Amino acid sequence: MKSQHIFVIAVLVVVVLFFLVRGLFGGDESSTAQAKAAAPAKAGEAPSVQVKLSQETVRPFEVVLRGRTESARAVVVRSETAGVVAQTPAQEGSLVRKGQVLCRLAVDARQATLDQARANLRSRQLQRQAAAQLAEKGYRSQTQVLEAQAALDAAQAQVRAAEIALAQVNITAPFTGVFDKRDAEVGTYLSPGQPCGTVLELNPLLVVGDVPETDAARLSVGAPASARLVSGRLLNGRVRYVAREADPATRTYRVEIAVPNGQMDVRSGLSAELRVGAGVGAAHLVPVSALVLDAAGRQGVRYVLPDTRVAFAPVTVLEETPQGIWVSGLAGPVRVITVGQSFVADGQKVRVAQAQ
Repeated sequence: MKSQHIFVIAVLVVVVLFFLVRGLFGGDESSTAQAKAAAPAKAGEAPSVQVKLSQETVRPFEVVLRGRTESARAVVVRSETAGVVAQTPAQEGSLVRKGQVLCRLAVDARQATLDQARANLRSRQLQRQAAAQLAEKGYRSQTQVLEAQAALDAAQAQVRAAEIALAQVNITAPFTGVFDKRDAEVGTYLSPGQPCGTVLELNPLLVVGDVPETDAARLSVGAPASARLVSGRLLNGRVRYVAREADPATRTYRVEIAVPNGQMDVRSGLSAELRVGAGVGAAHLVPVSALVLDAAGRQGVRYVLPDTRVAFAPVTVLEETPQGIWVSGLAGPVRVITVGQSFVADGQKVRVAQAQ
């Protein structure tokens, strides 16, 4: 026999001996247990399964979704009158208070118009006073007195209009916030309605997300919520709005959470993970592998009744953790089938091979 043939035969013998020894003394115990549990039962013998006892726990429910921060209000502040921008006292990106001047237009002839209106008002007041005195002596009729009063009222209205026109040269912040963007520089001519800049309200700050229709009914205004930003910072607040009409494209509902942001250091547009409280209730911790689908396509778990028969319960996944998943839909202590659940049917008697 050639040496090459002897070498091949020796290799084959070593490989066979390796698998024989591994099968007798080694191997993965869990794989062996699963194989035994999944193996078909002998004729007349109930199939064997492994179970894990899951206790009922009262647990707060949460709806987890992705979201983003948004300003509570974003207003483009526009000019109410025409004029050339003379000053821009507010710095772009700075904090501004309600009523603070963002852009100031040139006064032009507005002050002169106001002075003229005030002079006319004083004249009308004297005329009204003289008409009243003459009417008391019988030299003026009551109609002439009313005409003098009407002229006085018109003069007062002209003064008020001139004061408003003069005040409109100051384009001010409508609320306390951040002057995020300036649209007009010194020398820019603004017509009525043209923008000076944009003011954002960042306190309170909104964290918004889109909740699926399956969870929308579980949320309510005032529910506690938290948002973890990409930086790791945690923001706590409460739900202030849950939409009643779904987005026709995604079939989701907008949710808004208001969180305090006194320093206005949290910006708009940051990604966040939202956790919204949805009440408390009974929950069970089960392994992820225990989830199965029934004949109707419902997601649930199979468990063993006290009489060793199999039953199916549809469940709702509440939260995923490294230890397993929290589900609702079960009641009391339950022996959940963890191995062999795919090889048994509802109502079938089984043997519990191992209880975890």
